[in-house]
Amino acid sequence: QVQLVESGGGLVQAGGSLRLSCAASGRTSFMYTMGWFRQAPGKEREFVSGIKWSASGTYYADSVKGRFAISRDNAKNTVDLEMNSLKPEDTAVYYCAARTRSNIPYYPKDRRDFDYWGQGTQVTVSS
Repeated sequence: QVQLVESGGGLVQAGGSLRLSCAASGRTSFMYTMGWFRQAPGKEREFVSGIKWSASGTYYADSVKGRFAISRDNAKNTVDLEMNSLKPEDTAVYYCAARTRSNIPYYPKDRRDFDYWGQGTQVTVSS
C-alpha cells in the first residue's frame, strides 16, 4: 500500500505560479513512476506530468510543457509540481498518483496505468 497526500493548491491570478507537493508513505520502494493528473469540472481526468522514481526521466503533457516542472526528493518521499505562467484553463483539481505494478509502460500517461491516488488539491486560476 502507498498513501499519497497533496498540498499547495490555491487561488492565483493568470500568469502567476504555484507549487504543488505530494508526500508518499507506505511501500514507496515499490513505486516505479509518480504522476500528476488534473480534472476540471465536467471533464475527464487528464495526465499532466510524470517522473521516474528510481531512475532519471520526466515527461509532460503538451499543454503544460515549458510551463510546469516536476521534481522528486527520494529522501523525503516527495514529488513536487512547479507551475508557472498559469492560465485559467489550468483550473482543476490536481491529483498525485503512483504506479507500482510494473515498470512497463515506462512513461505511463493513462489514469488506468496508476495504482494509488491522493485526495486531490484545488488549483484555481483567475483571469
